[in-house]
Amino acid sequence: MRRLLPKRKAPLALAGFLAIPLFFAALMATSLAIEKPHVYEWRRGGRLLRTYHDATGATEAKIWGLALVVALALVTVGWFASFLRYGLYVTCVVAIAEALALTVRLGTWERHHTTRFPNGEDLYADNTTSSLVNRGQWEHEAADTVRSLVHYTVALALIATVIVVLLAVRRNRGPRIPVPPPPPQTGGVPTTTRL
Repeated sequence: MRRLLPKRKAPLALAGFLAIPLFFAALMATSLAIEKPHVYEWRRGGRLLRTYHDATGATEAKIWGLALVVALALVTVGWFASFLRYGLYVTCVVAIAEALALTVRLGTWERHHTTRFPNGEDLYADNTTSSLVNRGQWEHEAADTVRSLVHYTVALALIATVIVVLLAVRRNRGPRIPVPPPPPQTGGVPTTTRL
């Protein structure tokens, strides 16, 4: 059991810290990528009628599960990196890579989500008084949120890297001054002279 506990805990702690904004960025990105409304269709008078409802519970569970996988992947890498000498750097690099990977298809996901929700995220047409957000507005704000959280994750990882580098440079900088040895002990009780 002790083999599972790493000696260095800093990479794992850093991975857990960076996994928080990464989880929320993945949650928004996954929502843009796979969320779709539950659609009911029926025929009346020869016409196809359609209504849109909130996504099913299974779709919501899938969104949360995929976002959790992204965060847990980073924490797992942090655990493995805890056994490495330069594990903090590995954790930072993987956090940056995962964060940037969320933005690769973000524009496409934003457009596809807007297409899947023709009445907007609130499921009401823009011309009704019940509409709270315009079509495409929620998607644009969600994509901006993902980008912002990705920037925070990358910035925190870079700051952690700079701190680790500065501490390593400080530890290894300059010649070391030898510490003088302690004076030899004569043994017995110390003697004092009276004047």
